[in-house]
Formats: sequence, structure tokens, C-alpha cells
Amino acid sequence: MKLVTMKFGGTSVGSAEAIRGAVQIIHDTCESEAERVVVVVSAMSGVTNLLQEGVVRAANGDPERSTAIAQIIRDKHEEAASDLLAELPTEDRGAVLAEIDGIVEDYRRFCESIGVLGEATPRALDATMGMGERMSARLVAGAIRGMGMAAQPVDATELIVTDTNFQSAAPLMDETRIKTRERLGALISNGIVPIVTGFIGATLDGRATTLGRGGSDYSAAILGAALGSDEVWIWTDVDGVMSADPRVVPDARILDTLSYREISELAYFGAKVLHPKTIRPVLEAGIALRVKNTFNPAHPGTQIVETNGVTSRPIKAVTAIRDLSLITVEGKGMLGVPGIAARTFGAVARTGTSVLMISQSSSEQSICFVVPLTTADSVIEAVNREFEAEIGRRDIDEVFSQDEVGIVTVVGGGMREVPGVAGKIFSATGADEVNVIAITQGSSECSISLVVASADVDRAVHAIHPLTMTD
Repeated sequence: MKLVTMKFGGTSVGSAEAIRGAVQIIHDTCESEAERVVVVVSAMSGVTNLLQEGVVRAANGDPERSTAIAQIIRDKHEEAASDLLAELPTEDRGAVLAEIDGIVEDYRRFCESIGVLGEATPRALDATMGMGERMSARLVAGAIRGMGMAAQPVDATELIVTDTNFQSAAPLMDETRIKTRERLGALISNGIVPIVTGFIGATLDGRATTLGRGGSDYSAAILGAALGSDEVWIWTDVDGVMSADPRVVPDARILDTLSYREISELAYFGAKVLHPKTIRPVLEAGIALRVKNTFNPAHPGTQIVETNGVTSRPIKAVTAIRDLSLITVEGKGMLGVPGIAARTFGAVARTGTSVLMISQSSSEQSICFVVPLTTADSVIEAVNREFEAEIGRRDIDEVFSQDEVGIVTVVGGGMREVPGVAGKIFSATGADEVNVIAITQGSSECSISLVVASADVDRAVHAIHPLTMTD
């Protein structure tokens, strides 16, 4: 029997109307394409931000706003429930509403406790930020039951076991596999559709964690791999992965297929369709992955495959990340000195900052790397501290930043086989008078990244995008 794990994002469950569409998709899939379905849901759009704001406001001494947020969340879900659950028996409908009310009340009391403590720690945030998923899972399960199908909400804290890196936890797959197969296997074998909360998990000792913002995609991949699903479908609000951001390039098109490596590069470098960590579990498990549109389910979407083979279009897509800073470590005394790069990135790692791109001059007299703009000051301070002695004797002249830059990344698995692609990219940006500050190319030759001024990001994407349409 075919098993499909499908995930519905925040906009796909953002209203009663949207949830009704998602439920119809689940029903139709069970009837026509798969005998067994596991569903992963996000919070209703906007709810996670509200939950986080309420906790932060409570910690900062604003209990009135926290209380108001709790009421906003309660009203939003009760309004959706009154529309969605009309077909349920009175007792079942009342039970769903009572569960939602209980979750909101737990949140309100938690905010009160945070107000007393005056601090919102990562662990405290994780204890509350998954409450939106818990409520949407109950709405979706109730709506499915209203269509005459058996469905049950399941909190992923019972399934996904993680480490203790609160706010960005990593799954412990062996433990997760055991729990998931035991808990969900029993439901599936009894013809019950599990509606699982995305985004959240729990440590070995039961403390709630989250997988990072946007982590419901990751949840679906983890559960799909743990269950040995035949396919994982990511339902979102676009027809698939596009060749560029349509807000920047109006003639961007849907890509029929992408390789795992191509989608990994796109996700890492700013494409919002998939969480960057989604790829690894399905790739390692050999599971098919597809991105589809909840609001246009007839569209085939984008299929993610192991490899595309040789393609007539070597460049598939172009994407961008903004609000970055280019940090440069420079000095004539760096030439031939071992360990400079290791010490540089060790210092950066101690600040907890992720480096998005690295470039080094062939003369070894400078290293530059890109970090989020908000972390630039702390990174420079850490690197200066690491090289205090070298700066004092002028082996290193300066550590400085160029702020307000972005990374434009060109992705395509076929670039490896086609000569002259880089030349075309730089000719296109040059013709549009875009100044390229730094360059890097992955060893796989699947992507080329350019650092440009923030003001030039959209212009660079526009200039390069026509190359996705040529041989």
C-alpha cells in the first residue's frame, strides 16, 4: 500500500476556507491516489508570530498586550471552528473547542509566569511557539471527521525526539523512528488519518523544542523518513518552485523538476518554498518529494528528483538573500601563515553566527565572508579579539565590514557540463551595470554566488534571469 506524508503550510490552513480546501485534498488523496496518508500541519498564518510576541511582551512587562494576544488567538480559532465543524456531532464539536480553549488558557498562564520571571529564554519560547500547530491540528482533524473520515490530532512531542538546542533543535532519528512507527503505525493500520503538529518535537526527557522557523517542512521530511513513506508532498500557496521570486521577476516560471542538490542550493540561498533542512531526511531515505499548491491542486507542481541528468538549460533559477554584511580580514602578514582561516571561523562560530559564503584571495592576503547584517558588529569584535596580537604587530592590517549587501545565487546542475556559463552571468550583470563585490562557486558546480550591494540585488536577479530560458 502506498503511504504519502503531506504537509500543509500556514496559508494552506490560514482560514476556514483554506482548511476546507486542504481537507478536500486529503479526502481525495485517500480515495484516489493513496490508501494511507499522514498529514503534517503548520499553525494558521500569523499565529506563531503572535505567540512569540505575547511571550516577549510579557517578559518586557506588558501583560495587557499578552492577554490581548491570547484573546485574538482564541477568537481566530473559534471563528474557524464554528465554520468548519458544523457537521460534527455536538459532543465532538464541543470537545474540539474545549481543547483549543485549554491550549489558549495554558498560553495565557504561561505568559503570566514569564511576566513574573521577566525573561523569555529559548526554552520558554519553545514551550509556547508550537501551540499554534496544536490548535490547527485539532481543527483539521475535526474537519476531516466532519467529512465522514476517521482522523486524530497527534502532537509531534510524542514522535520527534530532538537534542536540547532550543529554537533550532535537531532530530535524533533512531529514537524518532521507534516512537513514530509505534504511535502512527497503530493509527494508520486502523484506518485513522493522523494529523500531526509540524515545527515541534521534544527532548528525551520530554521538554518541548522547535525545529526552527518554517520547520513544518522539516517535520514532514523527518516523519516521512521515519515511516518509510513512498512520497512526501509539501502543500504551499504557489504552484511549485519558481525560476525566480515572481515579485522581482514577473515572468518567472514554475520548474517541473529539480534535483535534490539544486533545491538544496535554492533553499539555502533564499528561496522560501522549502525549509533548507527538508532535503536531507528524504534524500537519505530515497523518498520522492513534490511541492504543490493547495489552492490549485490540479497543477502537478515541482518534483524533486535525485538527479536531472543532462539538461538543455544549464541554469535553472536565480535567487537572493538580502540584509547581509561582507566581513573582510586583511593583511600582508597573512601570506603563508597556517591556521588563519581556522581561527577566523572559530571566532565567528563562538558568536553563534552562520557564515553564508566565503571567498579568499589567491594571494592569501585577505579572507572575506558573508554573515547576517544583524550579527556583523559581534562578529567583528570576536575576530578582532582573536587576532589581537597579529593586529598589534601589523600581520593583520584590518578587520572591517561592508554592510547592506546581498547574495545573488545562480543555480543549475547542468552548469558543470556547459562551458562559458560564468562568462554569460558576468556579462549579463556587467551589461546592467551591476558591480560584483565578491564571487564564490561550489565545488559541485551547481551554483555560483555573487555578492552585490543591496540596492543592486533586484537588478542583478533581473539581469541574470533570462539565462534560465536559454540553452
